[in-house]
Amino acid sequence: MTLSRRNFLAAATAGAAALPVLADPLGLPIGTQTWPIRDLLSKDFEGTLKQIAAMGYRTIELCSPQSYGEFKALAAIPPEKVRATIEAAGLRCESCHYGYRELKENLDDRIAYAKGLGLKQMVLSTFGLPATATQAEWRVAALLLNGIGERTQKAGIQLGFHNHNGEFAKLDDKLIYDVLLETFDPKLVKLQFQVAVISLGVEAATYLKKYPGRYLSLHLADYNATEKKAAAIGQGVVDWKALFAAAKSAGVANYFVEMNLEHMPASYTFLHKL
Repeated sequence: MTLSRRNFLAAATAGAAALPVLADPLGLPIGTQTWPIRDLLSKDFEGTLKQIAAMGYRTIELCSPQSYGEFKALAAIPPEKVRATIEAAGLRCESCHYGYRELKENLDDRIAYAKGLGLKQMVLSTFGLPATATQAEWRVAALLLNGIGERTQKAGIQLGFHNHNGEFAKLDDKLIYDVLLETFDPKLVKLQFQVAVISLGVEAATYLKKYPGRYLSLHLADYNATEKKAAAIGQGVVDWKALFAAAKSAGVANYFVEMNLEHMPASYTFLHKL
């Protein structure tokens, strides 16, 4: 994704100008995942953070600088300084995505970095298992994640698991996602639901109702079913009022818009009015 700073500034200004003074969903600040704007952050971390804040966003979710190449510039900076830069922009960061390998091989280092950054949540972005993986292999991975979650919890940080479309495939007549939820320890591994799976016909609210107390956070996205492509939040098929009603009863602690730049201002405005 190629983004120009001029376009980003224009989008931020348009978003900020449209903001009414209203309460945000669940009484929580609206956040954004930084992956879609990784190119801008790598070029100008401080300036881009300020533009995110100018749109109205108040929290961000990072990706591990030690394993995500697009964020590697931050790896050489002490986490306390990264945190200070984020907070100086009017934002806060309490959640970050991690790769499976780094959690298995470098967990103590990642926990230390997370504590310096002020994280409350460390989220596994994916197991990275091949399409040929068996249900047994998925179960083994989930059991190993329980052990990782036990260690992060001792450090005062909750571990989470983020789904993608692949977990909603069936193996042996059973959804991989359901097998994972059966295997995860509900206390050690919480869940971050990727709402974008609405493109598969899977509704977040269904799972939030089915498994109350197990969901930590949400990644927000919407979908235009006619054009079969992503849409700004509120301009697609997701029933957002029903979703947030379910999220409230499920105990969701935060949520992050994960959409490309062009959808970020409109997505914020919709959520802020909701």
